[in-house]
Amino acid sequence: MFNTLKHSLLAAVVCTGLLFTGLSQAAPDAATPTSASATAAASLVPAPATAPQDNPYGLGALWAQGDAVAKGTLLVLVLMSMGSWYVIFTKFTAQSKLHRFAQTAQANFWSAGSVRQAADALEADSPFRFIAEKGLEGASKHEGLLGNVDFNTWVTMSIQRAMGTVQSRQQDGLAVLATVGSTAPFVGLFGTVWGIYHALVKIGMSGQASIDKVAGPVGEALIMTAIGLAVAVPAVLGYNWLVRRNKVAMEAVNAFGADLHAVLLASAKK
Repeated sequence: MFNTLKHSLLAAVVCTGLLFTGLSQAAPDAATPTSASATAAASLVPAPATAPQDNPYGLGALWAQGDAVAKGTLLVLVLMSMGSWYVIFTKFTAQSKLHRFAQTAQANFWSAGSVRQAADALEADSPFRFIAEKGLEGASKHEGLLGNVDFNTWVTMSIQRAMGTVQSRQQDGLAVLATVGSTAPFVGLFGTVWGIYHALVKIGMSGQASIDKVAGPVGEALIMTAIGLAVAVPAVLGYNWLVRRNKVAMEAVNAFGADLHAVLLASAKK
């Protein structure tokens, strides 16, 4: 019986040791979810926002880092753009006024009692009044050496000269658009070549073609190319648009001149 009791106590000691060993091993495992939860919670905390960095290769950097040639090229492109937009807006306004004058002349001129009365009824700055007055002047000054010229030919010449003057005024400024449209890309290309030259100089001086050495000059070159195209494209489109509008306006002027010529001839025969 003593041996049985001895074996029972030995078994109890072994079971107790095993129990404490299991608890000590299970304790870290139980703490693991707590550590994972803390890590997950920490990941939900938003990171502090970083301040936006300025672009070192933008227009501001181009002006600040560019030399006199680059700045001069940029100023030339800006002036060309301002000039082209000024011409576009002013010519559009002038053509709109001419269209309004044409409507007024068509509605009121031919219902007057005489050409003189009809001309006086038009606006002072109307090109149709200018043509009518030149026609009247030609018809009234057919004397002396001019009397040797056929009346029909002389009146035709007077009206055609007046219409030519109106057409010349309508075309003022279009040469600026044509010049800007044809030369702005080459001015931008000059800025491109100058920027690439600076990139090659920096590569040669540094002895290595790293991106930080060539990014600025190459970016400057690309910006110059883009600005040159941005100046040229509106000038070309504006030129074609205004030429088309001029053609429509001159059709009304030519029709008025032909009708005026017929009326002056008929008045001379009375």
